[in-house]
Amino acid sequence: MEQQLHKKYGLLTAIAMIVGTVIGSGVFFKAEAILTKTGGDMATGILAWGIGGLIMVICAYTFSVMATKYSFVNGLVDYAEVTVGKRYGYLVGWFMTMIYYPAMTSVLAWVSARYLCVLLGFSIVGPECLCLSCLFLVGSYTVNALSPKLAGKIQVSTTVIKLIPLLLMAVVGTASGLANGVLVENFTKTLSTQEIAAAFETMGKTYTPSSSMLLASVVATAFAYEGWIITTCINAELRDAKKNLPRALVIGTLIVVAVYILYYIGLNGGIDKLHLMLSGEAGAREAFVRVFSNVGGTLLGVFIVISCLGTLNGLMLGITRGMYALAVRNRGPRPDVFRQVDPTTNMPTNSAVVGLMLCALWLAYFFGANLVETSWFGPVTFDSSELPIITIYAMYMPVFVMFMKREREMSVFKRFVMPIASMIGSAFMVFAAAVAHGVGAAWYLLIFVVIMAIGLLFMREKKPTE
Repeated sequence: MEQQLHKKYGLLTAIAMIVGTVIGSGVFFKAEAILTKTGGDMATGILAWGIGGLIMVICAYTFSVMATKYSFVNGLVDYAEVTVGKRYGYLVGWFMTMIYYPAMTSVLAWVSARYLCVLLGFSIVGPECLCLSCLFLVGSYTVNALSPKLAGKIQVSTTVIKLIPLLLMAVVGTASGLANGVLVENFTKTLSTQEIAAAFETMGKTYTPSSSMLLASVVATAFAYEGWIITTCINAELRDAKKNLPRALVIGTLIVVAVYILYYIGLNGGIDKLHLMLSGEAGAREAFVRVFSNVGGTLLGVFIVISCLGTLNGLMLGITRGMYALAVRNRGPRPDVFRQVDPTTNMPTNSAVVGLMLCALWLAYFFGANLVETSWFGPVTFDSSELPIITIYAMYMPVFVMFMKREREMSVFKRFVMPIASMIGSAFMVFAAAVAHGVGAAWYLLIFVVIMAIGLLFMREKKPTE
């Protein structure tokens, strides 16, 4: 007899999943990058964090309204199916399963390993880092596949742990920076392109100024803000989902935006901005060392690794349910196989196995295309940590349009104002990503088209077998 997913998560877990899935590597991974992309202009950097966060909160609010009306097994797929149609819902589910979830999850596995390698003194692009990436990927899969309740508890605990260094730096770093003048200097001092380029050259690095500082910076924040939509995949397992999921989406995303901006300001209070730009992956740690001494810097490294692993855990929760979300609709390859749920662990085990394999494939691509000196894939190289946002935000837009057309009984604010604002934000993200990545965006879209074409072969709804 076919098993069903049980209601096993509460509001706190859902909020923790949003905060824990979004806050992870991105705020550490992209803080220096955003400062570099803005040419050291802190005000532009804060504006970029604010724009990226505002788009996330607006879209999350619109989806939270949908969550009060539609609830089945996989939030975004449900919303796409109900508003636009079953075929479109399937295409969204195929994209999430084949590209979005595994691409993001694989990058997080590497980023988790990256920060552990920084702590241990290993190369972040060497075999040690790749082996640790695989270990973290398999470990996260094991926890989610064998004990989903434990995975939920891990999400709550790692969320609390990862907020500690962020809030400490937000408060102490800001206070310290105001006291010693570093924060004021970072805000007011202007760095010329020649000055930055010369400093990078002394470190054996190349500085390439962005043609559009704000657009490039907003796209960089997108990776840091991504992940909140993944929480909608557990609405079939969330108690009182129609009330708790909207609350979790709004509360969780607002917490994330506040923490990110405050942390970014505090980080710039701990170290001069040119040094932060030059330090790369060690930048955040150096700032913590200056504010909290060597012990604080080491503890930060530990907290960052835990933070990244918590994010990885949340992403893995999404990918393990990808094929299941298609199969319960009798679509995709072998739905009779992938809709099976293990009666003991209450997990879609077959779906989870395929999810792990897809993560491994995307990890191999990310490593071979972005981290080695000579690309394994020739000219077909793109940043799989950022470019899936081109298509995920583009896919949101038809859902918003049809939601406005469909829900006639809703207030003007919920039916028109917020969906239109969400569409504007989504269009901006698509445009910004395309401009910022140039040729890489074209290669990504080519791969996207190929994968989606393969998905069309399995789109026809199958009759369920007895």
